[in-house]
Amino acid sequence: MNPDFIKYQAQTSPYPLGMEVSHAIGSYIYDSSDKKYLDFVAGVSACTLGHQHPRVNQAIKDQLDKYSHVMVYGEYSQSPAVQYCKLIASLLPESLNKTYLVNSGTEAIEGALKLAKRSTGRSQLISCHNAYHGNTMGSMSVMGFEERKQAFRPLLPDVDFITFNNEEDLQKITTRTAAILLETIQGGAGFIEPKDNFLQKVRKRCDEVGAMMIVDEIQPGFGRTGKLFGFQNYDVVPDIVVMGKGMGGGMPVGAFTASEEKMDLLTENPKLGHITTFGGHPVIASACLATLQELTETNLIQETLEKEKLFRSLLVHPLIKEIRGKGLMLAPMTESPEITNQVILNCQEKGLILFWLLFEGCAIRITPPLTISEEEIKEGCAVILEVMDEILKKEQKT
Repeated sequence: MNPDFIKYQAQTSPYPLGMEVSHAIGSYIYDSSDKKYLDFVAGVSACTLGHQHPRVNQAIKDQLDKYSHVMVYGEYSQSPAVQYCKLIASLLPESLNKTYLVNSGTEAIEGALKLAKRSTGRSQLISCHNAYHGNTMGSMSVMGFEERKQAFRPLLPDVDFITFNNEEDLQKITTRTAAILLETIQGGAGFIEPKDNFLQKVRKRCDEVGAMMIVDEIQPGFGRTGKLFGFQNYDVVPDIVVMGKGMGGGMPVGAFTASEEKMDLLTENPKLGHITTFGGHPVIASACLATLQELTETNLIQETLEKEKLFRSLLVHPLIKEIRGKGLMLAPMTESPEITNQVILNCQEKGLILFWLLFEGCAIRITPPLTISEEEIKEGCAVILEVMDEILKKEQKT
């Protein structure tokens, strides 16, 4: 590992993987010794179209030749951002027609929480146990995992939590509630899908008490679950959609979308209700537009479900207890975090990139680019099975 990486760049954990990256293209990342790694993680669901996608790269280069940053967000009409917001509105339900572009998913969560309070005049926020919505102070306040929050308290007051898929808990949503915030598929908790029309029941309860429903599409969004957004699998329309990660084709971005009526509340009382210098950056917006056009003008989104079937048919092994998730947001579950660690680390040695989930130690993250081929899926699954066979043999000897 490059010692300067440890010495000069702040780290997020004591033991980073430390690969020295040389270049990346398609579904592969290459290290400084030119060893190639098949990427089953896609920058944690961010590189929707793989690495160096020609359409995204060309859009970035074309925009750089015109102009880069010229003004803070919302003052000048800049074609890439305008085109992007118009296209996203055409692909969402009619009530979701105005988008605020920001720099990351967690910033989009912050904006959505502010909008919910501004729109309802209420203060209470409700989230789910084991939810992850980002790591800034507001987003951390609605994180449902105390171990990661306790060192940074006090956080936002008046936040309560329910259990995902627990219908009885929906009674906690009352006339005091500004909004409930849910991932359409819980990410850090282990790729848990809603069951028994849970999201529809949340929608109904919000309508009864006048609370807003915010869905976090930062991981499920942009085709990963077989629909453009995860909520579209469950016949429900939220009040606010939060997006990030995969929307930029690997570039840093986030956004939240609501109705024009609600979003316009951020323009007055007070003015500048939400502001950002670099949100809607023309180079980033160009990458977003190219990514979304590629997704909607090809069959990539529909193909995710066929690729899911291939993964499930191949990943059959005594060490895999179940496979959670949908589309190309999958989590094979082992019986222990120790086995999961061995699988992830040993696969990297053999040239396959896997990763962990935040709160579920038994889960193996599989979130490859949507562009991954069937042959590449077979190649990577063969490595996983080979590593699991080795682990199983070692266990049987002991």
